[in-house]
Amino acid sequence: MAQQQNQIQTQEDINQLLKVRREKLSQLQESGKDPFQITKYDVTVHSADVKEDYGQWEGKEVSIAGRMMSKRVMGKASFCNIQDLKGNIQSYVARDSIGEDSYKEFRKLDIGDIIGLTGTVFTTKTGEISIHAASVTLLSKSLQVLPEKYHGLTNTDMRYRQRYTDLIMNEDVKKTFVMRSKIISSIRRYLDDLGFLEVETPMLVSNAGGAAARPFETHYNALDEDVKLRISLELYLKRLIVGGMERVYEIGRVFRNEGLDTRHNPEFTLMELYQAYTDYHGMMDLTENMFRHIAQEVCGTTKIPYAEVEIDLGRPFQRLTMIEAIKKYTNIDFEEIKTTEEAKRLADEKGVHYEARHVRGDIINLFFEEFVEEHLIQPTFIMDHPVEVSPLTKRKPDKPELVERFELFIYAREMCNAYSELNDPIDQRERFKAQEAALAAGDEEANTTDEDFLNALEIGMPPTGGIGYGIDRLVMLFTNSPAIRDVLLFPTMKSLS
Repeated sequence: MAQQQNQIQTQEDINQLLKVRREKLSQLQESGKDPFQITKYDVTVHSADVKEDYGQWEGKEVSIAGRMMSKRVMGKASFCNIQDLKGNIQSYVARDSIGEDSYKEFRKLDIGDIIGLTGTVFTTKTGEISIHAASVTLLSKSLQVLPEKYHGLTNTDMRYRQRYTDLIMNEDVKKTFVMRSKIISSIRRYLDDLGFLEVETPMLVSNAGGAAARPFETHYNALDEDVKLRISLELYLKRLIVGGMERVYEIGRVFRNEGLDTRHNPEFTLMELYQAYTDYHGMMDLTENMFRHIAQEVCGTTKIPYAEVEIDLGRPFQRLTMIEAIKKYTNIDFEEIKTTEEAKRLADEKGVHYEARHVRGDIINLFFEEFVEEHLIQPTFIMDHPVEVSPLTKRKPDKPELVERFELFIYAREMCNAYSELNDPIDQRERFKAQEAALAAGDEEANTTDEDFLNALEIGMPPTGGIGYGIDRLVMLFTNSPAIRDVLLFPTMKSLS
């Protein structure tokens, strides 16, 4: 009962504060000083620049702008703290410096107001780099009350729903998204230097292929056709390889109608790249070198802290076939298990759930997921998957039941998926038939036949290596973020209504 009364009182207090802020705005507007009429403010420097190179700025006049995060009024002089893009800085605001009328207006400002401030850079007696204000301008009035404390699990839902407030109140969150931008820029520089071309392909497609996932569906009114949001970038990028664009990549949103958890969001950022005249070994080398490049350029080291471990991207990544990995962690050798019946008996013994339609290759993959993934903490390439779980991949010439494919695992998470791309149109058509059969048998994530893509393959695609990276998971790794929502500015959330 007491807690409920406290909550009611707190809400009443907030409502009163909100009322006062609106009254202040009305008074400003009535006196011809509407802050929302101001269109620009000339910023000459950011807070961190002043602090990092104080010798250059000491005694010089600067103009900064940002959100007032604290204010301490002491009679004829006050201190306030302004937060901008790069950090925050203290300002000394004195009546004798800005004028009596301006000082009265300053005293009425609220925490959260956006102000512009011009003044001289100096150091206080306590050694804090500050700005001695010569003028203060209200640029935007905050009509809401900022939280006093805005971090921790108790506020997680609000942090995701109101990312703008999260960015204001939590400096680490802002750093994460600055890092995200730097990571993507680093990837682009790396690929551009290798001669890759960045391209864009359609998001609305008639056939959402290239991955095992349920698509979102919509209707295109102008053409009176049902279309889907893409689940992958693959099939259009391969068409470009057919067209002679030997090295291409795309960084873009894809959409999968699946659940939400710490590693999945229904819309996420995927990067796929394709390179003619190489194979999956070439993609492994490119990936290993790219991860080191990002780590060194963005983090300054190839040893990355993540959760409770240190990920070493500097040493050679481990390379194991899927069958070798299963044998390493379970002592089960699928080289000796030749038939689906044997594989299903073994699955029954080990408690591995499978569906009636599954065959030996599917069960190998299920064993890997069940018993191996959790052990792959340091960077490990898992190679040579069963053909049944890889419908777009080239078979191994010496083992046609397997394909030239790898996945990179770090901290037990798949970081990318790569192939020696299937360029045999006859084999590809048969793979599509198998996927159609799986779809008919109830697999909602199976691909359907893409006749235009088959036509492109019949025109001729060179030997090609291809790979897809989940950019969000990659950012999670490099920013030590536990959940995908922590690296998405606006993650998918269930509506409150």
